[in-house]
Amino acid sequence: MSVVVVTDSGTGLDLQTAADAGVQVVPLHVLLGTESYREGIDEIPEPPRGEAYTTSGASTGELATAYREALTAADGVVAVHLSGRLSGTWNAGRQAAAEFGDAVRVVDSGAAGMATGLAALAAARTARTGAGLDAVHAAATAAVEKIFTYVYLHRVDDLRRSGRIGAATSFLSTALSTRTLLRLGGGELQLREKARIPSKALGRLVDSVIEELGERRARIAVQHHHAPDRADGLAETLTERLGERLVEVTVGEFGPVMGLHLGRGAAGVAVLPDDDGAAADTPADEAESPSTPAEPADD
Repeated sequence: MSVVVVTDSGTGLDLQTAADAGVQVVPLHVLLGTESYREGIDEIPEPPRGEAYTTSGASTGELATAYREALTAADGVVAVHLSGRLSGTWNAGRQAAAEFGDAVRVVDSGAAGMATGLAALAAARTARTGAGLDAVHAAATAAVEKIFTYVYLHRVDDLRRSGRIGAATSFLSTALSTRTLLRLGGGELQLREKARIPSKALGRLVDSVIEELGERRARIAVQHHHAPDRADGLAETLTERLGERLVEVTVGEFGPVMGLHLGRGAAGVAVLPDDDGAAADTPADEAESPSTPAEPADD
């Protein structure tokens, strides 16, 4: 049985990378007045003064079309989408899948950005071995259970206005002048700590990744919104700290939809642990390295 993996553009997954991996990407939307722009497909203009963008997930109809097209070339589809707690896309996918019976399996990544992308790519790697629908679905759900993300917010205004932080709103309203560190996993967005100095918050992000990963190997994706130096610094530091435990590291941008919620200057690190291997020979002093990412001047 051949299986196609589908995801949404909220991953920020590079379209060429997705195509090479055999992953189909359905665009989310950036809205300005009555105009709707497809993320990753349409050119999105600067909004007029005094106006602001909003965002929208993929519709049930759009996802049904994507699943239907995928099934013309495959016997089954595994769709890995943004967390159902952060976007309506997963629920729309679930409704769309009802048309196709058991041929389409929809997975809630419990995450956003490249955490969702890493789960989709894990499923695609299994699909490319010729595995059946059950095995590809199992690979996606196994990845989802392990993936976690840490996000650095340079300013919290955009996330506070987005309404995606629930009970944390009161905290964020008092933290506007601070840099904030969040953890996302299992659908939960948690505030971990705040700092006034960016380098301190970024250093704590790296430490948090190292501590949670333990001795496991990992695939890591670093993303940013208008902060390429910040992302490069995180990738470089994590590469040094993890050594042979690092299976792969990629650096890219958050797409416009995620960027609108996270704000300019944000950076995130999505981690997919590899429980099949640990770097037993990694020197202890390397694992304990106190180095922190290079940090550009504040915006």
